[in-house]
Amino acid sequence: MFRTIPVLRRVNVWLVAPVLFLALDQLPTQTTVYMIGDSTMSDKPLDDNPERGWGQMLQKFFDSTVTVENHAMNGRSTRSFLAENRWQPVLEKLRPGDYVFIQFGHNDEKPEKVDRYTPPEDYRKNLIRFVTEASARKAFPVLCTPIVRRRFDKEGKFYDEHGVYPGIVREVAAEYKVPLLDMHKKTMDLLVALGPDSSKKIFLWIRPGEYKSLPNGREDNTHFSDYGATTMAQIAVSCMQEQKLELATHLRR
Repeated sequence: MFRTIPVLRRVNVWLVAPVLFLALDQLPTQTTVYMIGDSTMSDKPLDDNPERGWGQMLQKFFDSTVTVENHAMNGRSTRSFLAENRWQPVLEKLRPGDYVFIQFGHNDEKPEKVDRYTPPEDYRKNLIRFVTEASARKAFPVLCTPIVRRRFDKEGKFYDEHGVYPGIVREVAAEYKVPLLDMHKKTMDLLVALGPDSSKKIFLWIRPGEYKSLPNGREDNTHFSDYGATTMAQIAVSCMQEQKLELATHLRR
């Protein structure tokens, strides 16, 4: 007695393969945005804490092809960021096509803080180091001028405290032909437009009793509220668009 052998159906694999290759070819390329800087940019705890950094808010502006990795830390200057070996781990992770957003100045400019003060010429050298070392890894460095503090005199006129530091960032960006997000100018324009009272909502003006962690409230003209940090991130995004960064094509529609 003979057994019936089932006939195997032939599959035209050659018809399937090109479709598979096309699908793989169309998969989005992942880009990482690394952020190095100070407390105005850094991630903050979410529990019972009203403070936010603008780098903490940036991810929500991008689509799934971009990952924001925030290495900014409170109280850091270019000098202390390098001295604490915070730059090298970022540098080693950089891949071609990644971005590095660089924003320092708030702490570099403080002579009374001996652990972080960076004289202007050293500040320039440190920025150049970040730019050239990131570029050598075929990543894209992006320089950001420091965001202004909320400062108004008795007549309600805004004044700036950053001295020569924002100008140095602009000079390095021009000399090394890297994109500049002029957060200093943009935020100064914003605070001047808002005035002494309305500008408080950008910063940490917290009434007593609003947060358990701040029973006496807080009046802080340097660090941001959730609203303020989101506004700062929006300003950064608008600067990216003005600079026509390829990264801006990955913003959420």
